[in-house]
Amino acid sequence: MTPQTTPQARRIWVFIEQEDGAPHPVSWELLGAAQRLAAELDAGHAVVEGVLLGHQVEAIAQEAFRYGARRVYLMDDPVLAVYRNLPYAAGVSQLVQSYQPEIFLVGATTLGRDLASAIATRVQTGLTADCTELTIDPKQGILAATRPTFGGNLMATILCRQRRPQMATVRPRVLPMPEPLAEAAGELIHAPLGMAEEEVPVKRLRLIPGQQQLNLEYADVIVAGGRGLGGPDGLPLLEELAQALGGVLGVSRPLVDAGWVSAEHQVGQTGKTVRPKLYIAAGISGAVQHRVGMSGADFILAINSDPQAPIFQVANLGIVGDLYQVVPELISQVRALQGGDDHVR
Repeated sequence: MTPQTTPQARRIWVFIEQEDGAPHPVSWELLGAAQRLAAELDAGHAVVEGVLLGHQVEAIAQEAFRYGARRVYLMDDPVLAVYRNLPYAAGVSQLVQSYQPEIFLVGATTLGRDLASAIATRVQTGLTADCTELTIDPKQGILAATRPTFGGNLMATILCRQRRPQMATVRPRVLPMPEPLAEAAGELIHAPLGMAEEEVPVKRLRLIPGQQQLNLEYADVIVAGGRGLGGPDGLPLLEELAQALGGVLGVSRPLVDAGWVSAEHQVGQTGKTVRPKLYIAAGISGAVQHRVGMSGADFILAINSDPQAPIFQVANLGIVGDLYQVVPELISQVRALQGGDDHVR
């Protein structure tokens, strides 16, 4: 049943990603962006809606209303309890064909990247991946999705003029997190999946838990190192400062390429996009490929022996000096301020 909206309603959809009943924060970031796009597109007739798949996840829909969704299309089925591409792609594609959204936004997570491409193929539309900016083209009234290209040296704005929906994936933390409403109500549309477990060729036999993954995108404090470290022996020093500040370790790409640290710590165009309250860049020159991943930080402290390093152009505070002298002094000062507490007040 089609929800009661005006015939001119222009739907902007957001895929609400969840795993084991826990919503991914990028879903709320996208709902915030969708509200802005709706205002730019047609404030009177554009409507923000969410798409949610899973099993026993209706409570997440209620949370989506608080972040701006006017209605949520819910497919709740045991077949959808665990993410598998076939049932999720088939289910979402059914909804797209039934309700014909104009714009469809998906988080550029591991799950989202896998799912968005499958949906775009099924409904035969275009997909702009890993966007850093979304806006409505004022002349054509369609989505203008901007993403870095040529290694981050250029920004390309892509338009999908003919096919619908206009699809885009956006990496976590590229967009700001909106403030949720204390209370909000919306319309919940239940939709059947129409697929039995026997029709899904992929089964999960058992789950082998791995090491707890680093949630770099949502860290409040990041201490990051670059080639100025000179070697992997300097990483423990940065980790000590990060621990003292209640933060985590980040790095620029050359350190990952050199095998000094795993890719989950990488910040930048080919790594993670972060928006911490404090970002300390130690021995990082500040190439544009790295800056695009950390420019959303509230406060940037740069430490570099080269006073002409590009990182100082985006830093709120810069220290010109040897990081092997500066960082130990910072650790000492932080410890003194803590007075035995685990985190800086």
